[in-house]
Order: sequence, then C-alpha cells, then structure tokens
Amino acid sequence: MGTEPRLGSKVFYKIGEVSQLTKLPAYVLRFWESQFTFLKPKKSRGNQRLYVQRDIETVLEIKRMLYEEGHTLDGVKRYWVRRGRAASRRLRPREIAKKLRGDLQVILKIIDSHSS
Repeated sequence: MGTEPRLGSKVFYKIGEVSQLTKLPAYVLRFWESQFTFLKPKKSRGNQRLYVQRDIETVLEIKRMLYEEGHTLDGVKRYWVRRGRAASRRLRPREIAKKLRGDLQVILKIIDSHSS
C-alpha cells in the first residue's frame, strides 16, 4: 500500500489526495467548487484539479462550519462574502506578510522541483 498524503508535504494535491486528507468524498469537493466561488483549485493540462495548501485549509474550514457548527450552505456563503469584504478593507501588515511568505514558499518549492 502507498503512503497517505500529508498536508504540507508537497505543493499540489490531486482531488483523491485531498479527499483522503479531508475525509470527504471527491464528489463533495466537486460540488463545493460549484457552490463556493472562492474555492477554485487550479487545473492541470490534463484538466485534473490541483489543490494547494490554502485550498485544503478552506475545504477543512467549510467542512467544520457545515458538519460541526451546523451552518447551511447559504450561511457559509454569506460568512465568506462578509469575511472577504472585511479582509479586503482591513488587511493588517502581519497578515499580508504571512500571506506573502506562504506564496513565496510555494514558488520556491516549484523552483526547487524544476531545478533538480
């Protein structure tokens, strides 16, 4: 048997790996993509979904809100709309730096994987 994927162990994850990490069926992940405009994994040339760590963290937060806190799909959508608006108005320097650092780490991993 192969080893199970671990969050943070690579840059891109296919939908099957995300399904294992989040313990959600792939059809749920595809459905959520159709419902939540902010959940848009990249697509490979072969049209496979490629999730990054931030996408997986978003999936886990949606899962928590729906399954543990009992929110509806519409409630989760409203929350993310409000969160997006609030975040765009009040980004703190520390949050910006954290986001940039994460983005740079992804870029460095991509560069490292292509240089070896």
